[in-house]
Amino acid sequence: MSFEQLRKDGNSCYVSKSKPFMAKFNLNDYLERVFDFAFGMTFENLGEHREHRTGGQVKRENGELFINTFQGKLSEFGMHKFFFDKGIKTEEPDLGMWKKGIWDDADLEIYKKKINIKSAAFFSNLLLLESKDWDNAGNYIPNLEKKNAAYDFFILTRIQPDGKGLMRKEKLFYSKEIEKQKLKKLIFQESWKFDIAGFITYEELKCIIGKKHILPQNALLNGKTLMDAENYYCQAGDMRDIGAILPLL
Repeated sequence: MSFEQLRKDGNSCYVSKSKPFMAKFNLNDYLERVFDFAFGMTFENLGEHREHRTGGQVKRENGELFINTFQGKLSEFGMHKFFFDKGIKTEEPDLGMWKKGIWDDADLEIYKKKINIKSAAFFSNLLLLESKDWDNAGNYIPNLEKKNAAYDFFILTRIQPDGKGLMRKEKLFYSKEIEKQKLKKLIFQESWKFDIAGFITYEELKCIIGKKHILPQNALLNGKTLMDAENYYCQAGDMRDIGAILPLL
C-alpha cells in the first residue's frame, strides 16, 4: 500500500485522505463497566496513568485522563464485539486496575496475533503513535525487555460523541476531582456510536516509520489542534478496510 503524507502549510499539517464516520453499532451495553473502570483508574486512584504523553509537554489532569481511558476501553469492547459477531472468539478486554509500568501485551489477542487498538473522536482521520514509543523496526519500546514488542495489527476506531468535547463543555476536562454521579449522568445521557476507520499491519507500520511520516510536536493539525507530542501517523483514507483483517488472523 502507498501512504500519503499530510499536506503542510508552514507549521500546519492537513489531512488529505479522510474516511467518513459510519457507525457500525452503539456501545451502550458496556457503559457501566467501562465507566467504573475509567473512574477507578483516575479519580479514585485505584490505578495509574501517565500524566504526560511519551515525549509530551502538557500535564494531563484527571478529567482528561478519565475521558481518554473511558473512550480507549470502550473501543476495545467495540472491537471485541466486532470480532465476536464475526464468529471469532477472544477474551474480553482487561478491566484490571494496574499501577504504572504494568499493562497488557496487547489490547486484544486473536489466534496469537497481537492487536493494538487506537481510539479517536468521530471526526478524526489519523492513526497516531507517539514516536518515542517505537523503534525503527516498529517495536513498542516499553515491551522490548519482555521480547514481545511487535504488534501484528493496528486498528483505528472512532466514537461519537466526542468525549473530550463533552467534558470541555461542562468545564470538567481539567478537573482534578469530580462527583461520580454528576459525571455518570453526563456520560450515560449519550448514545455512544462506534466506527472502525481501518487497520494497518506491522510491516506497514515499519514502512510509515521508514518514510518518516511524522506529525511534529507543536505542529497545528488541520490548522487548529496543537500537537503535544511527536507522532507517527497514517491517514484513515490510506488504511485497509476492517473486513480485510479476517483472513489475516
